[in-house]
Amino acid sequence: MRATRWAALACGALVMSPAFAGPEIGNYNGLPDDLAAAAIAYDIAQFKADRAGLELLLADDYVLAGTDGRNSTKAESIRGATSSHGTDKSVAISQQVTRTWPSGAVLAGIVDASEVVDGKRTSIKARFTDVWAKRNGRWQVIFTQIDLVPNK
Repeated sequence: MRATRWAALACGALVMSPAFAGPEIGNYNGLPDDLAAAAIAYDIAQFKADRAGLELLLADDYVLAGTDGRNSTKAESIRGATSSHGTDKSVAISQQVTRTWPSGAVLAGIVDASEVVDGKRTSIKARFTDVWAKRNGRWQVIFTQIDLVPNK
């Protein structure tokens, strides 16, 4: 379950933006401005475990396909993402992939994330894929898949 919680934290979180200082923010250069703004807000909401932000940015029909093989609803995903009281969080993104079309987008990459919980550092390295949809003029994540990346 720890990996699924981390998956919820890391899932779309991420890919480095020069416009906003902080490694928890993705690189959204070249994306439509409104999508880039939504993606940055999503990264920040995930990193800060901001329930209100996640409520706005995840669609009501959101599904997370987690590392444990289960599908989680929006409510389950938010509960998992906001349950930790971890400190000293770090996030790094690599191998970013972006694809867009007028009412949708895929933002993906590999995330290395860690935090200290109860005095112990936990970490995850995973490939994430976030699918975004523009509904009623607003971008929201409708689906995320997280797969663990094996240590080599």
